[in-house]
Amino acid sequence: MVDVTRPISIALPPELTAEALLDTWAALADQVMPTLLLHSQALDEAVGAQVTLACEVFQRTGSFKFRGASNLIRNVTADRIISASSGNFGQAVALASRLVGKTCTVVMPKTSSRVKVDAVRRNGATVDLVDTQKISRMERVRQHMAKDAALFFAPPYDHPLVVAGNSTLGREIFESGEELDAVVVPLGGGGLISGVVVARDALGQITSIIGAEPLIANDAARSMQLGTIVANEVEPQTIADGARTLSLGEVTWPIVRGGVEGIVEVPEDAIAEAVRLLFRYANVKAEPTGALAVAAVMTEPDRFSGKRVCCVVSGGNVDDEIYAAILRREL
Repeated sequence: MVDVTRPISIALPPELTAEALLDTWAALADQVMPTLLLHSQALDEAVGAQVTLACEVFQRTGSFKFRGASNLIRNVTADRIISASSGNFGQAVALASRLVGKTCTVVMPKTSSRVKVDAVRRNGATVDLVDTQKISRMERVRQHMAKDAALFFAPPYDHPLVVAGNSTLGREIFESGEELDAVVVPLGGGGLISGVVVARDALGQITSIIGAEPLIANDAARSMQLGTIVANEVEPQTIADGARTLSLGEVTWPIVRGGVEGIVEVPEDAIAEAVRLLFRYANVKAEPTGALAVAAVMTEPDRFSGKRVCCVVSGGNVDDEIYAAILRREL
């Protein structure tokens, strides 16, 4: 567990001030599905904490990503969108673009979940699959943009409008009436946890926010330790494919550094076990990335024992074969 001491204040872009967030929350009120808050006594007993699950598996496109994508696409003037995604943001930006009559191309790794690739196409976007061992997603995006100067790149996490859209989830958690000691949030590029942080601060709350990151993709934890952004050399092949990011972003890094109490580095076997526990004890189908928060509670039992913890289940988009293999303990 990487612990940090938060600075008193965080310098925020204009889109992330409390006043701007109020406008965003009003604008997205009829666009996003409210998160479902669930409790399971059996899950509490299994992990040793009083857990509230914030289930984004029922969000439009099956993950929290629609929140940020919708806010971004509605607020940019470009009609042709391109993005890079392992799947969830690709689905979200594809649907968000289609809803406002914009075209969209999504660059995805060849290793992306089949269900996510199919969903991106079903939502109207063109998919460009790349071998990330030979060319990065962003290099392919740059190739597309060099051919078409009118393309707007929609970043999956590192944009104030994406973070502002994601803050709607934080608002729902902190205005839910739940008494919480901590909120644990899956952490890849930092877009979701940053949204939860700015919502907490805008609402004047003091609840601790903790990141849950795969141990083999622990660039954020290493960044916290060194006080500067540290990047993974290649996309880490964690089972939590939504966290296969190279690093935190220029927008998300200062928010994470200033607003997150600590980061739990979660082993792969704990991620898989959390997927199984969510299925067995809460009847929730979570993708591995979506199970990271529960896995973090399991990984640091002394830290969370007996505490009232909100675990964000960030998404549920997972291939049938992979999900079945996890449940059968084959993966």
